[in-house]
Amino acid sequence: MSGLFRIRMELARTDGFPEGSRDHGYVFVVPLSEDGYIDSERWNAVKEKCFVNRFWGDEPIQHGMLRRVGRGWRFDYDANTDEDDEPFFKLDRHALEPGNYVSVTEQDGIQRPFRIVSIEPVDNYEKML
Repeated sequence: MSGLFRIRMELARTDGFPEGSRDHGYVFVVPLSEDGYIDSERWNAVKEKCFVNRFWGDEPIQHGMLRRVGRGWRFDYDANTDEDDEPFFKLDRHALEPGNYVSVTEQDGIQRPFRIVSIEPVDNYEKML
């Protein structure tokens, strides 16, 4: 499975969304290893291609990048500040596979669960933008 992949995550069940929500989530690009974990070494070489689009109901789509901080990972929407960063909870310990869940602490400080709904190889990065 080695290479760049586009991952779509949607909001899982929460108090406000007991059935989850297809209208709230993220699409991001990341290099994955054969076993579905983020390939940290490859990320160093392709990090400028590891973008994220956050979609949240009727709000405008936010565009950012996937960043590594220590052993952790986060979405970063403004390189000049970390106030808008959204860290994952122990993403380095989770295989990214359809049906799996990951948690993100969003800009409002609330950690929410997201379900991975699709993973697609990125064959042509330019067509993806």
